[in-house]
Amino acid sequence: MARPIRLDAVLIQAVIAGALSFAHLHDLAAAAGQDGWKAWAYPVSVDLLLVAAWRRMRTDTENRDAWLWFAIALVASLGANVATAGLLDLTNVPPWLRILVAGWPALAFLGGTLLAHAPAPVREPEPTDQPHVEPSPDLTVERAPEPAPELPPADPAPQPRPPEPAPITPAVLVPPALLAHAQKIADAHQAQNGAPIDTATLRSRLGIPSALADAIAVQLA
Repeated sequence: MARPIRLDAVLIQAVIAGALSFAHLHDLAAAAGQDGWKAWAYPVSVDLLLVAAWRRMRTDTENRDAWLWFAIALVASLGANVATAGLLDLTNVPPWLRILVAGWPALAFLGGTLLAHAPAPVREPEPTDQPHVEPSPDLTVERAPEPAPELPPADPAPQPRPPEPAPITPAVLVPPALLAHAQKIADAHQAQNGAPIDTATLRSRLGIPSALADAIAVQLA
């Protein structure tokens, strides 16, 4: 986004100086025989050469041609200002000045062409802070083959475990109440005799068949 132009002392001074220099160059060119529009073209030619040389000096400070053409245009502008300040009779211009004024367009064209088509300066890459590391030579190092590690002896195969006997489940269904009563009888017999009750005694105490007595004995064991 362009910034607005401010009217300050420097800008006003530049406008005044440019207008006076423009008028002096016009008067000198008119006095040297360049009348009409040609007298107005001379100040434009001098100022354009000044601007072209100044821009080339900003982009390439070591360009001697830019300094030379800037000095030539500056001498032309200052010379016109001094000559029209009363030091030169504009009604009787010397021949050498007429020659300079007549040859100025060709000289300005040459300077402008050389400045416009001058090669751009080549900027060298900025050095980096990283140190230069030389590539290491390719070295081939042969190593002796390392012996293969000895493997520990294999564990003997585990012997298969014999299948655990399945728990004996009674084939006869014993009612819970009968089982509880048989448990009381077995506990009383254990307390009196100091030995577990056998199946025959349990069957005679309960008055039950042998198969049912065997099933109760299995659950009480």
